[in-house]
Amino acid sequence: MTFNKFLPLLAALLVTTLVHADINVGVTVSATGPAASLGIPEKNTIALMPASIGGQKINYIVLDDASDTTAAVTNTRKLISEYKVDVILGSTITPASLAMIDVIAEAQTPMISMAASARIVEPQDAKKRWVFKTPQNDIMMSLAIAAHMANSGIKSVGFIGFSDAYGEGWYQEFSKIAAIKNIQIVANERFNRTDTSVTGQVLKIIAAKPDAVLIAGSGTPAVLPQRALKERGYGGQFYQTHGVANNDFLRVGGKDVDGTYLPSGPVLVAAQLPASHPLKKSAQEYVAKYEKAYGAGSVSTFGGHAWDAGKLMEAAVGVALKKAKPGSLEFRIALRDALESVKEVAGAHGVFNMSATDHLGLDQRARVMVKIENGGWKYQP
Repeated sequence: MTFNKFLPLLAALLVTTLVHADINVGVTVSATGPAASLGIPEKNTIALMPASIGGQKINYIVLDDASDTTAAVTNTRKLISEYKVDVILGSTITPASLAMIDVIAEAQTPMISMAASARIVEPQDAKKRWVFKTPQNDIMMSLAIAAHMANSGIKSVGFIGFSDAYGEGWYQEFSKIAAIKNIQIVANERFNRTDTSVTGQVLKIIAAKPDAVLIAGSGTPAVLPQRALKERGYGGQFYQTHGVANNDFLRVGGKDVDGTYLPSGPVLVAAQLPASHPLKKSAQEYVAKYEKAYGAGSVSTFGGHAWDAGKLMEAAVGVALKKAKPGSLEFRIALRDALESVKEVAGAHGVFNMSATDHLGLDQRARVMVKIENGGWKYQP
């Protein structure tokens, strides 16, 4: 066979290879560092995701950003340049996710964040059109807390949050709702995720004599202010955010966090939900798969955010495969467009309905109030 006669055969082989190209999914999570209690269940959940979608093999490339913003950006660049990923899942925390956006937009690669702040996807612009997320917005959870406070007769609140985008985002959103509910914020303090003492901040809060304290932190570092306040004799009501909804927080906090209220995704108390709850079935599906792999009682809401990212990806890939081949810009664009058109996708935390102006797509079905009672989570109807 001459070389010219071989060319059509070579071309056909290349087309076949492209059609059956694997889909590469890049993942960066905070599996170590201050946010490890959030990132580890997310990393564990990746192993439960489908090995193929629409007949296409899925390769998951999982990197650890160690809860560090610079590392998250480095991982993102590596996943795009070296592994040629079609989509990125991550990161775990808000500062890292925000830092990744420029890289994502430049490479025109869709990203599904597992961090909470609304600023990750709002306001929509040329860069954030490539970014989606699965955790509930701070405003949704702030409303749940403020409503509970108002119903409990709380008139004044001391606020202490992380000194980063997570804490600031929570303060901005909660302060709006608190004003509507006639709740006065009498103290506004910050602390770092790696701090070992918050004595100065605690003394200021106690001096303000609030009826309740809201701690806007995530993972085990959020125990520190609550423990310090209790040691100083503060006897008011404690509230935490959905950033602490995992068993490591209960383990580290012990009796110091008993009696605390927080908003959460339904997955945290899936077994306690009434049969009529719209998320009971899909939340229990995730719980069953996770606990089968990692043991009874091991599930957390953070793994649920990763599971929901996988559900969104799965729905979008099925649509995008009809329009383009994996490994191409056309496929990444088709994936982005498909994510933006997701409708009625039920996950562990909520039912997702995306649009061009809403890259979260959750409604009030995605939240419940929970009380920490005797070292466990108790659903509050």
